[in-house]
Parts: sequence; structure tokens; C-alpha cells
Amino acid sequence: MTETSIRTNGDVSARERTTERTDERTDEQLCPECGGRLQADSEHGETVCEECGLVVEEDEIDRGPEWRAFDAAEKDNKSRVGAPTTKMMHDDGLSTNIGWQDKDAYGNTLSSSQREKMQRLRTWNERFRTRDSKERNLKQALGEIDRMASALGLPEDVRETASVIYRRALEDDLLPGRSIEGVASAALYAAARQTGTPRSIDEVANVSRIDEMEFKRTYRYIVRELSLEIQPADPEQYVGRFASELDLSEEAEHRARQLLRTAKEEGIHSGKSPVGLAAAAVYAAPLLCNEEITQSEVADVTDISEVTIRNRYKELLEADGQAQFA
Repeated sequence: MTETSIRTNGDVSARERTTERTDERTDEQLCPECGGRLQADSEHGETVCEECGLVVEEDEIDRGPEWRAFDAAEKDNKSRVGAPTTKMMHDDGLSTNIGWQDKDAYGNTLSSSQREKMQRLRTWNERFRTRDSKERNLKQALGEIDRMASALGLPEDVRETASVIYRRALEDDLLPGRSIEGVASAALYAAARQTGTPRSIDEVANVSRIDEMEFKRTYRYIVRELSLEIQPADPEQYVGRFASELDLSEEAEHRARQLLRTAKEEGIHSGKSPVGLAAAAVYAAPLLCNEEITQSEVADVTDISEVTIRNRYKELLEADGQAQFA
């Protein structure tokens, strides 16, 4: 009788210890047999106890893709996800778009009645995508920004930044009295300056549908009203693009950057056009490296007159000489 009581008490104590251990590990998945930790085996679709090997769950649902990929490129090609949201579209890229091809999913040509139906659906879909005048304005402006950015060879981040600037101008009601093209050009020029990939005013004006004076006025107005923080353009930011278009050597490009750094140290860049200084640097550097180049070639690429290139060229060489003899 006494031994039975002792065994019973021992069993109760064991159960209490197991209960305490279970309470301490409530945040973990535990084995119903031994209280061990469970581990998911995704390859076999099972959940197994690490200690006793009991299969607690089997035939689990695989929520991954049905295809396999053996490298990153193959994974990207096989991935089926929607396009990311973008500020380059007036609806952030969240709406649907009906394709212009009059074919079904199997590539078969639609009948005449089906083509008419799809055309009506496209018309109504386009109307629903732009519900009011503000969205129509934004759609036109973003298309203009994308067109000019493509012509200027600007990357995606510049286009996104320009779109955000234009949206801010639209929300702050800065467009009355100004053209959509003017504000779009100003937003793109400001975005290029902010992201460190500047383009000259002449380059932007050449691809814009407005005259240069209106562009400059609108740019100053947008920067002032939106309180945009835009630092003065660094002449070195133009060197890489000019050197690539002129097919300069790495030595000449490095020498051009050295000339501009020396000019900034000597203070001769103050009040001068950064594009003009960059043009003079990419003209002077090849000559200092015993490479052939003409002023007309540099002028055609940089859109800077040969007179300006000659003047800045002399100033750069004088500053470089003063720095060497200092």
C-alpha cells in the first residue's frame, strides 16, 4: 500500500514536472509524446520531433512555387509577380490595362463582334483610369517627363524624383497660369540636380516643348515655392558623360577631374558655368596627356561655344600652374 502510494506520488510529480516544462515552452511547438521540440521538414512535407522522431504532421501544403530554379537569373525569369508600384504612373501602376492586340489567350484572332466589344472596354477602362481633371493633368505630365528623360538618357531614379516633385506642385496648386510642359521640365531639371546626374539648361530646353525663358522662370518658381534643397552643380558630375561621348582614355578623364579639383581649390569656379568648366577640362586634359582632340568636337558634345571653351581652358591651365608652383 505504501509502495503504490509512493509510485503514484512519483507519477504525479513526473507529470507536474512535464507540465511545468510545457508551461515554460509554450511559445515553442512541442512533441505530444516526449515534449521535445518539433522541426518542419519542408522537403518531405512533415513535422518531426527532434528527440523521439515522431512524425506529428504529414502531407503539409507547400506554399512555394511549383518550379525550381538553380541560379538567380533563372529565378527572376520564372518568378510570376506583379509590377512594383511606381510614381511614374498617375495611378501608381495599380490599375489594369487592356492590351491593344485583338487576340485571345491562345493567340487566335478575335471575331468582329469581339473586337468591337474589346474596343468599347478599352475606351471605358481609359475613362475610369482618369476620373477627374487632376488625374488627366498628372497622366499627361508624367508622360512628358518620361519622354524628356528618355531623350536625355536619365535613369529611373531621376524620373521617379521628378514625378514626386510634379505631384507636390500639383497638390500645392502651383500649376494655374503655367503650362504642364513647363512644370514637368522644371521638375525633371530639379530632379536631375538633386540626384547628382545633372543636365544643362540648354540640354533640357532642347528636348522640352517650351522656350528657354519660360523654362527658367518656371524652374525658379517651383524651387522657391516647394523649398527644394538644390546644391550648385559640381563640374565633375559632367566629366564622366562628356568623356564617354568623346571616347577619352581613363588617364585623360582622371586628369580632367584633377584640373577641376584644382580650379575649385583656387576658387576660379565661382560665378562660372559648371558645364563650361567641365567642357574646358575635357578639352585640356587630352592635350596634356598627348591625345588629339579639337575644340569643335568638344563643343558639339557639350553644347558649349568654342569661345567659352578657350576662355575656361586658359583659366584652368593658369590655376593648375599656380597650384604646381605654390
